[in-house]
Amino acid sequence: MITGSAPQGRIETLEVHVVDQDGGPLADAAVVVEQTRHAFGFGCTAFQMPVTEAELDADRDSGDGAALAALWLDLFNMATLPFYWRWFEPVPGGSTDAARLRALAEHLRARGVRLKGHPLLWHTLAPTWLAERDDQGVEEAIRARITRETGEFAGLIDQWDAINETVILPVFEAEENAVTRLAQARGRMHVIRLAFETARAADPATRLVLNDFDLTPAYEDVIEECLEAGVQIDAIGLQTHMHKGYRGQEQIAEVLERFSRFGLPLQMTETTLVSGDLMPSHIVDLNDYLVDSWPSTPEGEQRQAEELVEHYRTVLSHPATESLTYWGLDDATAWLGAPAGMVRADGTAKPSYHALKQLITEDWWVRRQEHRSDAAGVVRVRGFAGDYRIEVAGQVQEVAVPRGGGVIRLAAAPARA
Repeated sequence: MITGSAPQGRIETLEVHVVDQDGGPLADAAVVVEQTRHAFGFGCTAFQMPVTEAELDADRDSGDGAALAALWLDLFNMATLPFYWRWFEPVPGGSTDAARLRALAEHLRARGVRLKGHPLLWHTLAPTWLAERDDQGVEEAIRARITRETGEFAGLIDQWDAINETVILPVFEAEENAVTRLAQARGRMHVIRLAFETARAADPATRLVLNDFDLTPAYEDVIEECLEAGVQIDAIGLQTHMHKGYRGQEQIAEVLERFSRFGLPLQMTETTLVSGDLMPSHIVDLNDYLVDSWPSTPEGEQRQAEELVEHYRTVLSHPATESLTYWGLDDATAWLGAPAGMVRADGTAKPSYHALKQLITEDWWVRRQEHRSDAAGVVRVRGFAGDYRIEVAGQVQEVAVPRGGGVIRLAAAPARA
C-alpha cells in the first residue's frame, strides 16, 4: 500500500475498466491488483556479484557473496557494471573482462534487473598503454574500444555513461593520460562528440548519459555546449558522493531544479553517505583522504539511515529524476574504504538498508489488493509508475503504468464468438 511518505508527484492513477462479454461496463466485479516492478531506477553498483554456480556454491560455503547478492536483489532493480578501460583491457588487443561482465549481465537480466555500463570513456583509469600512441592513434583506439563494448553488449546493457567527468577533462593534472592530451589538442567537445557518436553508431537503441561530479554552473556550460553542437544526450548524470556530509534537502533540490532546465531526464548516478566519522571539510579531492581505518559507528549508522531516507524522498520528489544509484552496497568493497555501504563489512545490514527497503518495497509498493468495480465498471488504483499484474475473474493481464497514469480495459469473461 502506498503510504503518506511517498512523494506525491510520483503517485499515478491506473483506471481499470471492467467490461462484460458484450463490452458493457461490469459493476461489482472482483479485481485483484499487484505491483511487480518499479519504473523508477533504484540502482546500485554490482561490480563483484558472484554469477556462476561454482562461485555461488563457494560463497555459500563461506557465507559471504551469495548472502550479499540476495540482499542486493531484494532491494534494487538497476545495476551499474564496471567498464573501466585500464582494468577492462590491461594489454592492448589482449584478453578483456568481457566474458565475466557478460555472465554477470546475463545473470542480472534474468532476474529482471536493468543494466548500465560505466564508463565508455574517462580520462581517469585510461589504460597506460594508450599514452604511447599519438593523438590520431589515441582517437582510433577510443573509437575501437567504444564500438566493441557497445556493439557486443547491445540488447543486454540498456545504457552507458558515454563519457565521465568532462568539466575537469582538459585541465586534469593528477596523472598524465592520453584522453586529457587529446582534449587539449582537439578540444573537449571533439572528445565528447567522439564518445557519443561512436556509441550511438554501434548501438542506435542504447541510451547515453553525460556524467559528472562537478555540479557547478561549469557543468551546465558543458551541457549547453553539447546541445548547441548537436550532441544527443539522453540523460544528465549527477554524482553526489557525500563523504564530507549530507548536502541537505535544500541543496539537493536546488541542484535538481537547476539541471532540470535542459528538459532532459536526470540520473543521480553515484550516491554515497557514510556511517562513520565524516571526511574533513578541507579535503578538495576525495581521493586525497587516506586513512588506515574508517569504521562504521552506531551513531553514524543511525545518521546515515535518516539522511538516506530524506535523500531518496527529495530525489523522487523532483519530476525530472528517473533513477538513483547507490555507489556500493557493502563496506568491504566501498570506494576509498569508507563506511559508505548499507551493509557492514561482516555482511550484516545497517539501519540504512532496512530503512530503504521499507520505502521501496513497502511504503512505495502496491502489494496484492482486492477491489470491486463501481457502477461504471471502474476500479482506480494509486501507485508508482511501473509494472502491475491485474486479474479479473480469472483473466490476467500484465500492464505497464507510465508516468501520468493510464487506463486499461479488461473483460471479465471471453467475448462471444
